[in-house]
Order: sequence, then C-alpha cells, then structure tokens
Amino acid sequence: MDIQHVIGELMTLIIMAFALGLDAFSISLGMGMISMRLRQMFYIGIVIGIFHVIMPLLGMAIGRFLSEQFGSISTIAGGLLLLGLGFHIIYSSLFGEEDSKIAPAGFGLILFSLSVSLDSFSVGLSLGIYGARTIATVVIFGAVSMFLTWAGLLLGNHVKTWLGTYGEVLGGSILVGFGLKLLFPF
Repeated sequence: MDIQHVIGELMTLIIMAFALGLDAFSISLGMGMISMRLRQMFYIGIVIGIFHVIMPLLGMAIGRFLSEQFGSISTIAGGLLLLGLGFHIIYSSLFGEEDSKIAPAGFGLILFSLSVSLDSFSVGLSLGIYGARTIATVVIFGAVSMFLTWAGLLLGNHVKTWLGTYGEVLGGSILVGFGLKLLFPF
C-alpha cells in the first residue's frame, strides 16, 4: 500500500470524525452557555471522546463480520446506512423538536455521551463493512470528538445557538456525501 493511499484514507477518516463530532460540538455549544468549571468541561470532553471510541469499535466489529458473510452487498448496505443517517441528522436538526436539557454530570453525562455517539456506531458499522483501519479510526474519532466537545463548551459563552443547527446540517451533509461515495465509487 502506497503512502498516498494511506494519507487519503486518514484524511477521509478525519473528515468523517469531524462530521460526527459536529453533533457533540453543536450540543456542547448550548451546554457551554450553562455556568460550569473548566474541570467539568474537561471531564465532559473525555467521556464523549471515550464513547466515540467504544461505539465505532462495536460498529466496526459487527460491520467486518457482515462484510465477511455477505461481501459486496454489505458495501451497498453501508452506503445506504450513511445516507440514511446523514439525512436523519439534517432532518432532525432542521425540523426536529428541541431535546430536553440533560445535566452534564453523572448519569446525565453518560446519557448525553451515548446520545451524541450513537451515530458513530452506525458509521463504524459502515467502516467495518468497508474494511477501514480499526485503530486509526477509533483514535481519530475519539480525539476529534473530544476536541470538538471542548471547543463547543468553551465557545458556548461567546456564540449564539444558531450555529448548533447549522453545525448539525453540515455534519449530516458530510455523511450523505460519504454514503454516496460508497454507493457510487468514483
């Protein structure tokens, strides 16, 4: 495998991680408007990063199993899954109801982390079917989501909530693009 292929794959993973992390970023923007200490912001970012490692890892394991069992049909399923997820994120951010606020501590933090990382399970499933590098994927997904969460929490005091919706739409659009790439390789 040549270096250009590896760099291309890593760039794709970084862009996908950014798309997935925008959900955590946009929600963290709103959460950052709540008065909290830097230490609490630090823990929130760490927990969300961990969930963005665990969820795609589970998805990739299941995706690899499906790929071995069903071959090229699983690639089509992965593309359709990304398309559906991307359109769902776009629709929910534009027309969905506002979620009730969850306190960012204890069980509320676990629920919050799980809710913003569920989409990374689906993407991990698609990447497992596609055969992406496991370690690189989960490390990149975890690190990017952690940093985007921190950025959202820190910027929450300075930015209005309108960016949250547009951030989710951008993230959903990127996932739709990757779904189309899997379905129609060019």
